Order: sequence, then C-alpha cells, then structure tokens
Amino acid sequence: MKVIIDEAYSSNKEEIFKALDNFEKEGRKIGPGKRNIIKAVSLDEKELNIKSFKVPNAVNKIAYRFFRKSKAERSFYYAQELINRGINTPAPVAYAEEVTPMVLLKSFYVSEQLHYDLTFRDLDTEKEGHEEILRAFTHFTHELHEKNIEFLDHSPGNTLIQIKNDNFQFYLVDLNRMNFKELSYTERLRNFERLSREKAVYEIMAHEYAKIINQPAAEVFEQMWHYNQVFFAKRVKKTRLKNRLKRN
Repeated sequence: MKVIIDEAYSSNKEEIFKALDNFEKEGRKIGPGKRNIIKAVSLDEKELNIKSFKVPNAVNKIAYRFFRKSKAERSFYYAQELINRGINTPAPVAYAEEVTPMVLLKSFYVSEQLHYDLTFRDLDTEKEGHEEILRAFTHFTHELHEKNIEFLDHSPGNTLIQIKNDNFQFYLVDLNRMNFKELSYTERLRNFERLSREKAVYEIMAHEYAKIINQPAAEVFEQMWHYNQVFFAKRVKKTRLKNRLKRN
C-alpha cells in the first residue's frame, strides 16, 4: 500500500500504518457509511478520522491508476492548499492507495478528527442566533471566492461549525472536488446552489452577500434562487430516472 504522510505526523508513521491495516476491524464508525466508510481511531491524545472511499467502478479503477488523482490524494493536497490560503479544514495527516500494476482498488484519506457544534444542515432561521451564523457563513463563502477557491461540493453537510465565545469558525470537509481559480460573478452566486431548499435561507444569504459585493440584494437573490431551483430540479429528475432504471 502506498502511504503519504504529512510532515507534521512523520513521527507517527507506525501508528498510521497500523490504523490503516486494521481499518476493517478497529475504530469507531461515524455516519451511515452508505458510499464511503468513515472511522475515528485514537492516536496519542488525538483522534484520527479515516475515510475509506468506495471502490471505484471498472473504468475509474483504471482512470485513477493512470490518468487522474484519486479522491484520497486530492483530499490530502487540497486540504494542505486550503490551510496555506488561510481556510480551515481538519488537519491533513495522510493518504493511502491500494493499487495493482493496472488499477486502483482502495484509497483512504486521514485527517484529524474535529469536534464541532453544528453543520450548515443544522441551521434553522427560526432558532435564536442561527441567522447570525448564516450571515457569518456567507462572509466565509465570500472569503473562499476572494481566495480563488471554488468548492464544488459546497453542500449542507460539508461545512462544520465551531462556536467559541460568540465567534464562529467554519471548516470544510469532503474536499476531493475543488478548483483553484478566479471566479466570475455568475460562478460565485452559483456556488450557493446546493446548500438548502429553504427560500428564507437564500433571502438571508443573498442580502448579506449583496452587502459584501455592493450589488442590489433583489438581483443577487433572484440569481441565487434561480440556480438553486435549477440544481434541485435536475437532482429530482436524475433520482426519478435512477429509480425507474432500478425497477426495470
């Protein structure tokens, strides 16, 4: 197995190898594990988060072996890049790949386990204090855009939120789909498209983002909400098609 370890964890090489070797038998499972399996394992006084990616299909087994970086490798290097740009993400520890001469079989991304209070999915505009968090999150997203980061999986479960003395810290997770480039006005507004089905959420985000970029709030909301509606309409259509194919 190929294992690349961040310099900060070079002294823990043996423990990291052991955790990867014993992944099937040890560790505390996190989440349902429908596609990818995530476990937390102890390392000295810390916990590691080990994500085992679903074994790719036949075509991608070859593609990830020769033509594309694996999801684990991208997650590792994107995490390092985010930190270099001043964006929070759980500290990257290592990535590992199990390969043959022709295909990629398994891949793992290892990071520090982060303890957090909320995810974006937990935000409710009717709960006290949540609108403030939502507005702070909008500033965080603008910061991503200003730092030329396009987080393609900017979705409800992929931002972890820590609350400390009325200050909010946002951490990105699930990092394997990301671009580093200057974003157009349209790309910036479209980047909000998959965050919620709630119109009230978009009214708040649009109002705050409009203030930041000095644009009319009604115009920003109209475009944000349009991209949201298009995105979820496509998702519903895709889900119906998959279900129809399964029945047949």
